[in-house]
Amino acid sequence: MPGMIWLSHPLVVLLLVALLGAVLLGATVLFWRQAPARSKIPRAQKRREEALRRMAALAERLRQQEPELDPKPILELPLEMLVQKMLADELSLESVLCSYLEEGHDSSCGLAQFLEKPAAKDGVIVKVLKAQGAIPFVKTNISQTLQSYDCSNPIYGQTLNPQNLKKTPGGSSGGEGALLAEGGSILGMGTDTGGSIRIPASFCGVCGIRVTGYRLSYSGVASAVKGRKAGITVAGPLARDVESLALCLRALLSEHMHRLDPTTPFLPFREQVYSSNRPLRIGYYESDGFTQPSPSMARAVKLTSRLLRDAGHQVIPFSVPRTEYAFFHLYQGTLFADGGATLLEKLQGDIVDPSMKNTVNSLRLPDSLKRFLAWIWKYIEPRVSQIFEMLCGVGTPKKLWELHQAVEEYQQEFIAKWRSLDLDVLLSPALDPAFYIGYPAKANTSISYLALYNLLNFPAGVVPVTTVTPQDEKELAFYKGYYRDSSDKNFLEAVRGSVGLSVAVQCIALPWEEELCLRFMKEVETLVKNQMEPK
Repeated sequence: MPGMIWLSHPLVVLLLVALLGAVLLGATVLFWRQAPARSKIPRAQKRREEALRRMAALAERLRQQEPELDPKPILELPLEMLVQKMLADELSLESVLCSYLEEGHDSSCGLAQFLEKPAAKDGVIVKVLKAQGAIPFVKTNISQTLQSYDCSNPIYGQTLNPQNLKKTPGGSSGGEGALLAEGGSILGMGTDTGGSIRIPASFCGVCGIRVTGYRLSYSGVASAVKGRKAGITVAGPLARDVESLALCLRALLSEHMHRLDPTTPFLPFREQVYSSNRPLRIGYYESDGFTQPSPSMARAVKLTSRLLRDAGHQVIPFSVPRTEYAFFHLYQGTLFADGGATLLEKLQGDIVDPSMKNTVNSLRLPDSLKRFLAWIWKYIEPRVSQIFEMLCGVGTPKKLWELHQAVEEYQQEFIAKWRSLDLDVLLSPALDPAFYIGYPAKANTSISYLALYNLLNFPAGVVPVTTVTPQDEKELAFYKGYYRDSSDKNFLEAVRGSVGLSVAVQCIALPWEEELCLRFMKEVETLVKNQMEPK
């Protein structure tokens, strides 16, 4: 195994002996520091149980008011139709609330230190949605620190994928994806740093979109790490269909949001762009040249590009420039620009979730040891080497400025290539099918298809288009990966046994073109639906 190779190096053995002593001493300190965390977690779990009991009692009272209520037809209604029926008094607020019911509390980010500190007021997005008549009724589970694309934390545990209980719903907004997929909600909000909206949507078979940074207010949104100027975290909606996403953005992109948060530009939803039916010029790629797509990922893009071409759109091949450089040096570089210091600060005194242990343990190593390990792994697994290099951080303000300059230059390079082909939008694989629980931490480079558009700050959404077939499963026998390293092998293991699970594609537009992105997503959704309907 690769780990055995570098452990056999004599100098590494000596370093590990010294490190072991430090770890044992640190473990004693951490155990003492974790005491407050351990006392908060049972109280949070108890509050959740009490909330569930109150929910059940309220639901029972509402059922007694409407004993003939059948919630199934209500739960099956798309958001747009549900709104219409409520406005026409065909459905009462009580009957809808009885069908979708819970209460929310702390915004913990999966961290014990955020417990028992509920927000004093609603965030801007919640205020705007409430003013439009929305009723927030449940807070769902997320990954610890929001930095993992699994969905587990030491407070509330592991969320499961409704399509297969051995699989993760994705993360960090995995609770939203799971609840929507199971029919327990009709619209949810998540955040996205490297795919945290799009991965759960893709894994669970629903729709989701990350918007351009600052198009939606981030004021009042809990976050473990704030302040990044590149690869920023953004908010966005998840829903069971594209029209529900559009309805949500229509409500949010208002003068009201701009008044509450003047740092958010007043750019109302452009209905004429979303409703246009002009043919599109669409770029597409089946692979980014960095993460070999699973057979179902590649087939989903082929299927979708064929449907788009048959519908009269122009479909043009596109190749992503310098993916490895973009992912490691730019995306990972900005993510860990401070060497993980802010992240580790938030985890002080907390219990580290298994989904975060590899990252946290690596960040806690001295920079000198990280650089040494990067040198060792350079000759074994180059991608592991680059991870250790990035975990050291940028070092100085000047280097941070240079990193931001490099991000801007890459963005302009990508846009120039886009415009040279005169594209309207871009089609790419998402990340599919859902991984087995625990595997996101073992194949963390696989998010390259999603993280690229956080780096570029492009709006990007996912739409389910197919499911894994037995043929897709057979073709995994030929999957090797482009690097043939541990990440590629773990990706292969993560996606096995997935027949019947959802597979999505990703729809991308240039910055501030959310309406065009949604229009593209809607076109894909409609074409796929028409293909599935009996002729």
